[in-house]
Amino acid sequence: MKPRTAPSGTTLAERARRVIPGGVNSGQRSIPGLTELVIARAVGARFWDTDGREYTDYHAAFGPPLLGHNDPDVNAAVTEAGRRLDLCGVAVTDGEIQLAETLAELVPSIEQVLLTSTGSEATFHALRVARAATGRRLVVKFQGCYHGWHDAVSLNVISAPDRVGVQDPISTGILPEVLDATLVLRFNDAPAVRAAFAEHGEQIAAVIVEPVPHNVGCLLPDPEFLQALRDECTRAGSVLVFDEVITGFRHDLGGWQRISGVTPDLTTLGKALGNGYPIGALGGRADLMDLFSTRPGAPAFFAGTYNGHPAVVAAALATLGKLRTEPVHEHVYRLGERIRAGLAEVFADLGVPAVVTGHGSVFVSYFMDGPVPRTYDDLLRNDAGMFIGYRRRMPEHGVFELPLNLKRNHVSYAHTDADVDHLLEATRSAVRDTLAAGGVTELAGTATMGGAVGNG
Repeated sequence: MKPRTAPSGTTLAERARRVIPGGVNSGQRSIPGLTELVIARAVGARFWDTDGREYTDYHAAFGPPLLGHNDPDVNAAVTEAGRRLDLCGVAVTDGEIQLAETLAELVPSIEQVLLTSTGSEATFHALRVARAATGRRLVVKFQGCYHGWHDAVSLNVISAPDRVGVQDPISTGILPEVLDATLVLRFNDAPAVRAAFAEHGEQIAAVIVEPVPHNVGCLLPDPEFLQALRDECTRAGSVLVFDEVITGFRHDLGGWQRISGVTPDLTTLGKALGNGYPIGALGGRADLMDLFSTRPGAPAFFAGTYNGHPAVVAAALATLGKLRTEPVHEHVYRLGERIRAGLAEVFADLGVPAVVTGHGSVFVSYFMDGPVPRTYDDLLRNDAGMFIGYRRRMPEHGVFELPLNLKRNHVSYAHTDADVDHLLEATRSAVRDTLAAGGVTELAGTATMGGAVGNG
């Protein structure tokens, strides 16, 4: 990929690296092999770089633009809100009220809801209020699940084989006693959950889980596993938190909890809620939500200057309105199923061992023999060299999938059947070329979600 030339004689990417650490504003955006990529424009299912190259986008910013980039209806709603209102930082707006009412109507667990700017803030506050409600110390999370940047959950996401089963923080600078207050269990392992509650139940404040761990692609939950979480939390008086920042709205207007029939105590939301505008939410049982200091005198502090900003509230209302009135889920589910079937055929034709999985609009291909993975341990069989290698070649064919190990792909309402045809042919060519090159042998810097040392 040739350098993007800036007027100063240096590339734009070089200018970025001079003033932004690493040249990017999030740790998953500096991609080996794509360090000169600078994005200039995005609309629908596509983005363009500063050289004018066009990419059909299946990365989709880790999933927010379910309707597609720069959806005109969402943008119109944001523009209209800006003509009338901006951030006042006191009381509440009519849009916030309408959005809260809508979320309470759509999501089974939500009786009351508070807005945040990010999903990480929502999960942080969920654990804080769970500890406030129970007076307990311990939190349970699962290997492979990511719940944001805060210390209590910043461990055991994409771990190397020798770090599975032990503490694997994703960052240094975390106090050991904070890490020690988090128990990490194996996803889809109901007996391990029961054993943890048998030993620590009176100390467990909360269990937090991605009902579908999409941060490692797609591990579909066993129905009895999610029900076991519900049963054990109910029995022990612990708070069950579904982190639906990814699954919420992308898979169903009621989130995975409506699909599964298992209702948590608290739910965190984000990403597709605002179609790319920066909004998150935390909702759930009224007795828990009433513990936040938005109710005067309540003990769990909650604040945020930009919470409920009129622009992002308008984006969320417009997004949810479109999801309710147009066949968005029907469209993305159909394309997702067509992609998964087509990719399986491509890999079979090429003689490449691969498991193609996903749900609805999410798809991912693991390069390994079957069966479909159920736990993070199963994902250790994935050939990371092939996984990353073919994705590094996809931009040569005008298609973008994030070339980091285990990362999922997304379909939007803006994608078409012609885009699917293009994706399948591009994948065939990229995999064939990767096979000829022997995959990727140098994988340094391709994962930034585990292996940090020197904590404290």
